[in-house]
Amino acid sequence: MGSPDFALPSLSALAKVHDVVGVVTQPDRASGRGRELKPPPVKVLATQLNIPVMQPEKLREGMYQLREWNPDLIVVAAFGQILKKDVLDLPRYGCINVHASLLPRWRGAAPINAAILAGDEQTGVTIMKMDVGLDTGPMLAARSIRIECDDTAGSVFQSLSMLGADLLLETLPEYLAGSLKPVPQPEVGVTYAPMLKKEDGLLDFTRPAVELERRVRAMNPWPGAWFEWNGSPLKVLRASTVSGDKILVNGTRLMAEGKPAVQSSEGVLVLEEVQPAGKKVMSGKSFLMGARDWLA
Repeated sequence: MGSPDFALPSLSALAKVHDVVGVVTQPDRASGRGRELKPPPVKVLATQLNIPVMQPEKLREGMYQLREWNPDLIVVAAFGQILKKDVLDLPRYGCINVHASLLPRWRGAAPINAAILAGDEQTGVTIMKMDVGLDTGPMLAARSIRIECDDTAGSVFQSLSMLGADLLLETLPEYLAGSLKPVPQPEVGVTYAPMLKKEDGLLDFTRPAVELERRVRAMNPWPGAWFEWNGSPLKVLRASTVSGDKILVNGTRLMAEGKPAVQSSEGVLVLEEVQPAGKKVMSGKSFLMGARDWLA
């Protein structure tokens, strides 16, 4: 069970060594300016692998098919729906989740974004046996990576998707053989990462520049960091920080190192790469060439 690109390496790896009887993913959704229906990435891969696909709006609508498939194990990777007890109890070996954090830190829908936003120095993947709670099940294995200073949610997403697939294949043989037992999550260190909204990308210049720079990376590629300029959103894809003049009002537009910059409550956010409304992505320096009123 999965939907986005994060689940692709796990599905591909499983299909090479196990009999995948079926895939459950989200329904096709309207996308782009033409609002054409677009299948989730997992459906595309499953179709290429000749694996049956089910796309219920609600999982309860697919219970008959799940029982027909009669899986020994269900593997979940960024599926996007909560699994109820009747689903959890269906497979002989239960349901296993590939979760993109080091549990119990960052349970929930957006763990990668939350880790970058919080300034965590590391994150990772956890293979856990699912229960009825929100990412509260006992753990089978975990592996960590360092979050580099230039990492975005997109780059960490890619790294953890591959790491999760590798760890899943390493973990399953011992788990299925009964020699690897799930271990309860620690009771301390629990944090939650709620689902992102578009407004989470808004840059609030009453916050320190270091926090804003992390938000730029945490919201890349979606929903994207932005603030309003000349009545339209100006997207910020890459940024850096420099020290600033505390006398200036928060939100004052500046130049730093020949690039557009904005004063924050502590330090200056330098706009390394931006995208004005209706235009292509460009460097901060290129943006300044056409933004004659940036300092106005």
